[in-house]
Amino acid sequence: MTARILIVGCGAIGGLFASALTKVAEVTALDANADHVAAIARNGLRVTGKSPRVARFAITGDIAALRGREFDAILFLIKSKATAAVLEQLRPALTGRPVLVTLQNGMGNAEVLLDVPDAIVARGATMNAGRYVEPGVVENLIEGKTWLGPVRGRVEDIAFLGTAFNDAGMTAEIVADPMGAVWSKFVFNCVMNPLGALMMGDNAARHNVPEMRDLVDDMAAECMAVIEALGGTFAFPPMEFVAKIRSGAVPLSKHAGSMALDIARGAATEIDELTGFIVREGDRLGVPVPNCRTVYRLVKGLELASRARVANPR
Repeated sequence: MTARILIVGCGAIGGLFASALTKVAEVTALDANADHVAAIARNGLRVTGKSPRVARFAITGDIAALRGREFDAILFLIKSKATAAVLEQLRPALTGRPVLVTLQNGMGNAEVLLDVPDAIVARGATMNAGRYVEPGVVENLIEGKTWLGPVRGRVEDIAFLGTAFNDAGMTAEIVADPMGAVWSKFVFNCVMNPLGALMMGDNAARHNVPEMRDLVDDMAAECMAVIEALGGTFAFPPMEFVAKIRSGAVPLSKHAGSMALDIARGAATEIDELTGFIVREGDRLGVPVPNCRTVYRLVKGLELASRARVANPR
């Protein structure tokens, strides 16, 4: 039976998953960007960069249009700050018992999904990366692996998603405990996303300046110390990708992370759910995080400055 999957958030990562999964599943997408929705409905979603393609699938910006629809899984790929509000709007519109899945950056998303009584909830991490280009177009920047596991429920309950991802050409592994992969990707994001924003989207500045390399290493050590104090472990070295870039094993791309793109358009970032989490937990646990605290403070100021700049361009 063909899986019915709702993608909540059809931007960069949501667009990559939707465009791939449409080959093996019945995909519907929900997105708040009216121009993006209209362009996809009219011409399909065009993916540039790696594995270019055009994918056609159902998409809407109106949650009420989903009323009475049944889905086997709902993938949340929106910004963390929007998860609770969108879930609250979705709940009365849906029937059945879909698996609720978060592959989002930041902490707190799975906990929001667990508020739905008796729902099977899965969380994971993906190393895929992309960027929103314009209405109807996203760029596929990095093709990587996805890990997914149950927070509430059994591995068997979500095995069909692993099959769908792999059949769609998106390498995935279903694991009993997803937190090792989640923590590894989380540390990477806590370090590299805010530094990409502070470097104004210049990826080379994060890697080629000795002082920045030192800051990357110091922040990563602080993040890992906090996660270890929480009892967390790592499925793979969190800064493995950075090490590969430094050694020349992986070429340096122009992608400086989603937070840099948020700052460029004057949008709210996920700094509170990423580095802010490290600062709060570090304080609670007595783990020193001076570098993470400074970077967190700088990005909070940068958010305000970027909003002002976009609202009043010179």
